[in-house]
Amino acid sequence: MDLQIDDFYRDAASGLLMLYQAFPRKMALYVEDLIGREEPDEFGLPSKRHQACLGALLWLAEEGYLRFESTIAYDALDQAVLSEKGFLRLSGALPHIQVQDQTLPPSVRRVHATLAFQLREALAEQDGERIASLTRLLFE
Repeated sequence: MDLQIDDFYRDAASGLLMLYQAFPRKMALYVEDLIGREEPDEFGLPSKRHQACLGALLWLAEEGYLRFESTIAYDALDQAVLSEKGFLRLSGALPHIQVQDQTLPPSVRRVHATLAFQLREALAEQDGERIASLTRLLFE
C-alpha cells in the first residue's frame, strides 16, 4: 500500500485549507502546523515525514495551486497564498453534494457544498478515503 500517497492527500488538503482560511492574506505555512512536531534525525535533518510534507507543499506551488516568496529553512513556506486556481477549486461547489437541511440559509447551503467545506469535514472526521477522493477532485 502506498501510505505516502495518503499522507500527501492529507498534507495537500490541510495546507490548502490553511491558506483558504487566511485568503487573501499571505501567511507563513509551517509544516509543523500541518503534521505536528517531528524529531530531526541523528544528524539534525528533518524527518522523512517532515520532508514529505514540505515536498507536498512545494509540489502544490509548482503545479500552480499556491504561491510563496521563499522557504524558511525546511520549516515553512513564507508569504504563501492560494493562487486563483487553488481558490477557485476550493470555493467551487461539488455538483454531487446536496445539502439536505432546507432550513439553512442559502448562503450556508452554498458554503456546505464547497470542496473546502467537504475537505474540512473529512479531515476533522479523519476519513482517509474521503480525504483521498476529495483531494483527487481538487486535482481534476
